[in-house]
Amino acid sequence: MPNPLFNIAHRGGKSGPENSLASIRDAVALGVDAVEIDVWALQDQIWVTHDRRLGRTIAGSGLIEQLTADELAALRLNNGEPLPTLPQVHALTRGRCLLNVEIKGPETASPLCRWIKQQVQLGQASYEDFLISSFDHVQLLYCMERLPEVRRAVLVEGIPLRVKDLCESLKAWAFNPSLSFINRDLVQAAKRAGLKVFVYTVNHPEDWAWLSELGVDGVFTDVPERLIDYNASVDERK
Repeated sequence: MPNPLFNIAHRGGKSGPENSLASIRDAVALGVDAVEIDVWALQDQIWVTHDRRLGRTIAGSGLIEQLTADELAALRLNNGEPLPTLPQVHALTRGRCLLNVEIKGPETASPLCRWIKQQVQLGQASYEDFLISSFDHVQLLYCMERLPEVRRAVLVEGIPLRVKDLCESLKAWAFNPSLSFINRDLVQAAKRAGLKVFVYTVNHPEDWAWLSELGVDGVFTDVPERLIDYNASVDERK
């Protein structure tokens, strides 16, 4: 019988623009287990957005890395909301759910670790508030060395040769594979290594049931409100 899945609102979910305060606020109000965001360290600030190029979720053209501080501050999502910052998002999730911070931009690990450590020292955060993940395993290694108190998750797109060795090298807490490449052997290898397994991005009940049967712990989803209903139905059948 399927088990409930850890509910991670992917980029805050789809109630508003992805990675927006509106979506994140709604996801937190739903009672999700975690919110996942993407971050870039640019112009002395940690910004919450996914793409390196403007035009898909943010009006404009060109690369986000080439913008000045004033230009970044002037960006607007399609609901008129400014580009969020990490402190703004953490203010919404603190004490209410886990914040999964995916490092997207280059050279982001250092300012991210510095900010988290400062917030903890000021009493404005705890290390348990955060989970740091990335496809950039070099930046995850930096986080392991400079901020070992914060849990790490290893993101992969394909199937690594040795899950255990990869995750052990980064002292990871979780292994985050793609739904496109998931299989029973991969999940079992990760579970034997003592890892949590969170799969991205999963939006359909039949996939939730299948992944639960495989032993997956949780999923990133664009529809966290539906996963809440699914989890409730699973609990009722037990």
